[in-house]
Amino acid sequence: MRIDELPTPALVVDREVLERNLATMARAWPGRRLRPHVKAHKTSGLARLQADRGHRGFTCATVREVEVMAAAGLGEDLLLANEVLDMRRLGAVVESGARVTVAVDSDAVLAAAVAGGVREVLVDVNVGLPRCGCDPADAGRLADAARAAGLEVRGVMGYEGHLMMVADPVERAERTAGAMALLQKAHADVGGDVVSGGGTGTWRANTVVTELQAGSYALMDSAYAAQDDVPFGQALTVLATVVSVNRSQGYAVADAGLKAFGMDHGNPTLPGAAVWYCSDEHTVFSAKDGAALPAVGDRVRLVPAHVDPTCALHERMWVVDGDDVVDSWPVDMRGW
Repeated sequence: MRIDELPTPALVVDREVLERNLATMARAWPGRRLRPHVKAHKTSGLARLQADRGHRGFTCATVREVEVMAAAGLGEDLLLANEVLDMRRLGAVVESGARVTVAVDSDAVLAAAVAGGVREVLVDVNVGLPRCGCDPADAGRLADAARAAGLEVRGVMGYEGHLMMVADPVERAERTAGAMALLQKAHADVGGDVVSGGGTGTWRANTVVTELQAGSYALMDSAYAAQDDVPFGQALTVLATVVSVNRSQGYAVADAGLKAFGMDHGNPTLPGAAVWYCSDEHTVFSAKDGAALPAVGDRVRLVPAHVDPTCALHERMWVVDGDDVVDSWPVDMRGW
């Protein structure tokens, strides 16, 4: 199949750029030092490529991601880096032979792990992002409670997500060091071999974690690409068809809109064009820098601002080499 035969809107992955991104990260964080976060792509086919590069442990955000990864034969070491209060489905995955570790930040979540049949935990520590995570001073007590309940405490995790988009690399590194100092202090109280955290934005700045939870690096988006020290290329675009052109007013309309893009980081971008806005099924844009408007029927490849929720909106990824479609993967971890 050729790319112009795909129905639109469609998730398109440039194979060459993807392979380069995977290789770059694998050199910097080889083997077990990288625990790729599958929430960024929700695709076991892509996760298998990451496993082929020696990354046998994975980070998940939902129970369904854990289930699908285990069913795909990628359940050697799965971390649900999220608080869950009903772990019965996770217990079933453990019974099937997969290794599942969960994040706990309270006695209630700890009790849910015991009740659900999960046997291994990381203590989730708040390192500055106002989301989940226990107070660093409470981490040791929670670890003791987990061990008293018969669970293995593998270590700690802490996500400095509030620092991923800090523009200045020096400031990002300094603030990351401060956040990780909190995690190190908690780790001294908790024990265990694992210090887990970080992401694509702090892939260089975070020198403390034993495993990096980066995910977006594989496919990328315009938000991360704006950072000078994040060298990964744009592998993912949303292919759309131009369905209307208004030459008197200088704009064109493509058939991918709010239902095709994660919009929390802003509009998608289009090289050589200025995106005006997105509505449910459309992106409206004008040409810039002397470029001509496309014709009705032309294809355009829009760059999402946030890759994670964009992938979750689509059922399939199409892998391309130039204009040839060479593979396709179901986005099989979407949904709950």
